[in-house]
Amino acid sequence: MRELILAIESSCDETSVAVIENGANILSNIVASQIKSHQRFGGVVPEVASRHHVEQITLCIEEALAEAGVSVEELSAVAVTQGPGLVGALLIGISAAKAFAWAHDLPLIPVNHMAGHIYAARFVKPLEFPLMALLVSGGHTELVLMEEDGSFEIVGETRDDAAGEAYDKVGRVLGLPYPSGKEIDRLAHLGEDSYHFPRAMIHENNFDFSFSGLKSAFINLVHNAEQRGEVLSTEDLATSFQASVIDVLVTKTIRACQTYPVKQLIVAGGVAANQGLRQALEEAVASQLTDVDLLIPPLRLCGDNAAMIGAAAHVAFAKGELADTSLNAIPSLAFQSKTNE
Repeated sequence: MRELILAIESSCDETSVAVIENGANILSNIVASQIKSHQRFGGVVPEVASRHHVEQITLCIEEALAEAGVSVEELSAVAVTQGPGLVGALLIGISAAKAFAWAHDLPLIPVNHMAGHIYAARFVKPLEFPLMALLVSGGHTELVLMEEDGSFEIVGETRDDAAGEAYDKVGRVLGLPYPSGKEIDRLAHLGEDSYHFPRAMIHENNFDFSFSGLKSAFINLVHNAEQRGEVLSTEDLATSFQASVIDVLVTKTIRACQTYPVKQLIVAGGVAANQGLRQALEEAVASQLTDVDLLIPPLRLCGDNAAMIGAAAHVAFAKGELADTSLNAIPSLAFQSKTNE
């Protein structure tokens, strides 16, 4: 039977609507980005993001259905991001999804945004369990163990700044436009690791992360140099910063996969688009995890998009995890952590 899910994503600064067939085929994936609107502020402004979602959501729904060549009558369900994210932005998507589902008498599927990032890998190849997912997205840096479809257990997470947050803050210090991650990655391939920033918690006997100390060390180095009138190499700063982030992410991830025997390692989220991280993980998995299959979604599916929400919704739909019109946003929605058991 053909299952068609209309998926809506509005957790931050992308308004996205997709039509997903049987959880694995992307018939359409419309993304209306707000980057230019937020660049002048150096980051996402929640009120501005919400207003853009209001302007774009209906247009994106219409375009997604048209591009997919699907009528409303053919749809099986409507899925929407419930959290985590900006509460105002989430509410726009949820309100649209609830209205659409009610008007057309369709089931409503709430989806965890972070589960969506993991399931973006489903468009590369079928998932095999157990698997480990390294989630590096915005304010999240987590290692998530999945024993089966729809089961998520955090085995390691950041204790302060996430990797993506550190990139943004370092980018501002370097005077790079928002979002700065892509430019730091580009510069990092042009310099040398000459500043040797700390690798926080890399040798500790756990799978948690910390990037606050790295961010502070970077800022202090740059500010002290400015006070002395010393000129630092932007390329070397980028290289040294990225080398620290990647060393910690790769070391902890490989160790987690060795501790929890898994069949696949998924790298997901916006920072998964980082070429330095991709290359380092490919090399580490090839040499240290020869029985593990590394899955990294294509670049277009690393950022926020509705296709990934539709993929995760396929699993939730099969499990009967539905919502009614009382569905509300949960901006701090999270997976279970081993430390919280």
